Amino acid sequence: MERVIAGRAVVAGEAEGEALVTRDALSFWGGYDFESGEIIDRHHPLAGVRAAGRILAVPFSKGSSTTTAVLLEAVRAGTAPAAIITTGPDSFFALASIVAELMYARSFPVVALDAEDFALLQTGERLSITRSGEIRRA
Repeated sequence: MERVIAGRAVVAGEAEGEALVTRDALSFWGGYDFESGEIIDRHHPLAGVRAAGRILAVPFSKGSSTTTAVLLEAVRAGTAPAAIITTGPDSFFALASIVAELMYARSFPVVALDAEDFALLQTGERLSITRSGEIRRA
C-alpha cells in the first residue's frame, strides 16, 4: 500500500530511491566524503554508510556554509544524495542544490517535513519525491 506525505518543496525536483534516515544532524564538513558519498563522521550513527544516490533524510545540517561546498563537490563527483529531506528549510542544503543546477546542470530536490511526518520515515523504504514536495512511500 502506497502512503503519501505532503512535504514542502524547498528546491523542487523529482527523485526516487532508497531512504537513508537519521534522527541526528549531520556535519558535511569532515562528516561526508564527497569522493565516495560515504558518511565519515565516526561519531554519527550512519558512519560508514554510503548516502550517494539515496534519499537522505536528516533533520538539519550541523555546521556552516561548508555544507554547501561539500555537497557541490559531491554533485560534481556524482556522489551526492538523490534528494534530501529535512525538518525545515535548511538554507545550506537548498543553496547547494540551486548552485549545482547553475554550475553543473544537475540538482537534487530538498523537501521539508514537519517533525511528526519526518518521524514516519524509515531507512530502506522506497521513496518517490514529486516536484510539489509530495513523498510517496512504497
